[in-house]
Amino acid sequence: MLVDLARNDVNRVGDPYTVRVDHLMVVEKFSHVQHLVSQVSGVLRPDQTRFDAFRSIFPAGTVSGAPKVKAMELIAELEQEKRGIYAGAVGYFGYGGLDEKGEEVEGAMDTCIALRTMLVKDGVAYLQAGGGIVFDSDEYDEWMETMNKLGANMQCVTTAEQLYYEQQQAASK
Repeated sequence: MLVDLARNDVNRVGDPYTVRVDHLMVVEKFSHVQHLVSQVSGVLRPDQTRFDAFRSIFPAGTVSGAPKVKAMELIAELEQEKRGIYAGAVGYFGYGGLDEKGEEVEGAMDTCIALRTMLVKDGVAYLQAGGGIVFDSDEYDEWMETMNKLGANMQCVTTAEQLYYEQQQAASK
């Protein structure tokens, strides 16, 4: 379902004859979790820009749900906290220029979904992660999945606190 949603998002701005699934449900392993990853690509239609592509794809269906518009309405209604950067896009939009013919070309764009985030403000680290809730989700399993996803950032904070503590101890001697 999510791959179909991604294909639809890409198809809105891409040449329909070029939209394809490059990778389907490939397992990627990380320190605390594993993911099934799929990749959808297509060639942007001449009447569309990279900004159109960005607007078509974000928010990604993997973090909004489907059907996308209704799911986003429910998220806005039910979630008590604003997501901030979590589940948004992080990346860059490069400057365009002129090609060898003197025609304007768009610059590069590279973005990703901010799925496991840490924001440090006033000396406090705020960590965010989440899980996919569906009809038959188990609350405890989803909670544990979220805790596992936070694991790498939690380890980072724990290590930083330990190093800070050790520095303070050494400085006080």
